[in-house]
Amino acid sequence: MVLEAAMLQVKPGLTAAFEASFKEASPLIASIEGYLGHELQHCLEDDHKYLLLVKWRTLEDHTVGFRGSAQYQEWKALLHSYYSPFPVVEHFTSINLD
Repeated sequence: MVLEAAMLQVKPGLTAAFEASFKEASPLIASIEGYLGHELQHCLEDDHKYLLLVKWRTLEDHTVGFRGSAQYQEWKALLHSYYSPFPVVEHFTSINLD
């Protein structure tokens, strides 16, 4: 499993609209092969900051499958105008601590 993490900085005054657009966009990402789940966390210290976490089966399910899809074009149209600066997206895997 791969965990995608993106810190989203939403432009001032747009948080309510962003949250509504994110609800609309969520089924788009959920429809992609290899998608395992996602959550959006709202920062307690900074009202305009969110953490997006998405679980993917493989890195390519995100970087090729989702980003190469028609759903991603819709996702971009719904969400990308809210961010400033544009978020850095990183991918993580679990470490076995046994």
